[in-house]
Amino acid sequence: MITLRDVRLRRGPEILIDSASLSIFRGEKIGVVGRNGSGKSSLLAMLRGEFQPDQGSIERPPQLALACVAQELPDSERALVEFVIDGDSELRVTEALIEQARAMHDGLREAALLADFEHAGGYTARSRAAALLDGLGFPPDSLDRALNEFSGGLKMRAALARTLMRRSELLMLDEPTNHLDLDAVLWLQQWLNAYAGTILLVSHDREFLDAVVNRVLHIGAQQITPYSGNYSSFEAQHAASRQRTAALADSQQRERAHIESFIARFKASASKARQAQSRMKWLERLPAIATLQEEHEFHWNFLAPNKLANPLLAVSELQAGYYDASGNARPILRGVRLDISANERLGILGRNGAGKSTLMRTIAGELPKLAGTRTPAADFAPGFFAQSELERLDSSSTALLELSRRGGEYAARWSMQDKRNHLGRFGFRGERVFEPITHFSGGERARLALSILVAQRPNLLLLDEPTNHLDFEMRHSLLLALQEFEGAVVIVSHDRALLRGICDRFILVGNGHVQDFDGDLEDYASWLARQGAARDSAAPEAAAATPGKVLPAAERRETRKREAEARNRLSPLRKELQDLELKLTEWTAQRGAIEAQLTSETFHKQPQAAVTAALADLGRLRRAIESAETRWFEVSEELEKLTVRAG
Repeated sequence: MITLRDVRLRRGPEILIDSASLSIFRGEKIGVVGRNGSGKSSLLAMLRGEFQPDQGSIERPPQLALACVAQELPDSERALVEFVIDGDSELRVTEALIEQARAMHDGLREAALLADFEHAGGYTARSRAAALLDGLGFPPDSLDRALNEFSGGLKMRAALARTLMRRSELLMLDEPTNHLDLDAVLWLQQWLNAYAGTILLVSHDREFLDAVVNRVLHIGAQQITPYSGNYSSFEAQHAASRQRTAALADSQQRERAHIESFIARFKASASKARQAQSRMKWLERLPAIATLQEEHEFHWNFLAPNKLANPLLAVSELQAGYYDASGNARPILRGVRLDISANERLGILGRNGAGKSTLMRTIAGELPKLAGTRTPAADFAPGFFAQSELERLDSSSTALLELSRRGGEYAARWSMQDKRNHLGRFGFRGERVFEPITHFSGGERARLALSILVAQRPNLLLLDEPTNHLDFEMRHSLLLALQEFEGAVVIVSHDRALLRGICDRFILVGNGHVQDFDGDLEDYASWLARQGAARDSAAPEAAAATPGKVLPAAERRETRKREAEARNRLSPLRKELQDLELKLTEWTAQRGAIEAQLTSETFHKQPQAAVTAALADLGRLRRAIESAETRWFEVSEELEKLTVRAG
């Protein structure tokens, strides 16, 4: 599909990739990995044709159907679902041509285009777009909201849905999981596994890469090195390659030292001068074995809490949510019971919008409780890393000034050298502490925000998606630092490797409630599959289906009652589904007959009134079919949910 021949890629004066030659074949699912700044995103941009290589050539099919997420944040008054459907540009072109044919009263052209519209899946476009948005965590009542009403993170999800809607042979994704929660990551993983085209995927999520890719391109030391297999296979092969390279370099260094010693000893000796001269020439021709220049390893050190009580926090019958502009309470979570011990390692699971961040903010004390009790220990000192933490940094400031301004009472007592030492442990060394934050990458901003949080010496770390913008090495360093942290940790993350390495237990947030989840991440993925990715607005019995959850007798009776009610609702829905299928069969046949009539050679001889009537009939049928298909999908989805609830 794509071939690179002796390609060199620069960013300013810096060479990112040099003398790269490789081929990308149809159907491959390729992960592109390397440290931050190595050139991964630049490689994808070059392959998209945004700029030409500084040397060499790239061969690609002239009409390659390529899909990628736009780099700029989308902002439009267009309805969310229409924005996503816009990703199918071929369908939109066909729609425009249909409107043009109607305006010109060209019935034959319109009929032919309507056939193209049906073949392109035009009548199911809305339901397909809705399915993408549902998988990426949008509630069903958000489809017709204007895109510019959503947050930046949700806009990025909408942009991803739009990209997946596009018909493509090659799909390029650059850190697609950064703005997703775990549920959406699991859904996207399944979608990409079912995708029939070629994938180029930049990601620092090892489990996501393991599940999706079958080949890895590693960018490092200005080279692109291909490896077969998934990310775990790449790690093993890369480690073995580094060991071989290090051994070869060590052997060469010993040989070079031996020769240099001979030259130093005998270059002044008349009898050995010729041999010394010969060895000097041979030494000049000895090829240099380049050792792998890896990014400096980070060894983060999270300062021990000043005081550590047990338990740190206890909440009972808590209502968490917000007050609206009129002062009315808007609860999102009810009846929350949760104790956080001094050595807690707790992971929070749940769908986007379920209330995970609300729970975190309420635990931290940033959001006042609406009802119930929240009892912190006398020395309770939470440290909250929110998803918006990077936006709170003053871009015109420096790392040193931000640490002084936001580092808390402990950092305020540090000397200048203490502050520089602390920042150095997070990778900010030398003059970097004086550079404006506006020049920092996303990963550097995340490290700075974490360093400020740690300086406050919290005894409870509340981390909401802390790995966004962090590369593999920094994620691993964060995992090790959290394992060694002496306080408690509560974490929301889509990074399964981090959750596995940190969490001892999980809780599930959904349907307005919080409850223990008795299982691991594999159990959670299986549970999600069984629930059919049920929306948060679904009935609460879905949450009661948590593996291993034992309900009190009264709740079991109530659950059985609801299950019986669900079964009673199945019959009319099945009848409606059957009626819809009969109508669709009949209307589709009628539409086909009219389209055949419109395209016949003799139909143009009919009176204009007959042509107009046929087109009107076709329009009514088209609208009726579209409406029936939409309802068919709605009824099918409701049936699936009720079938699960009814057992």
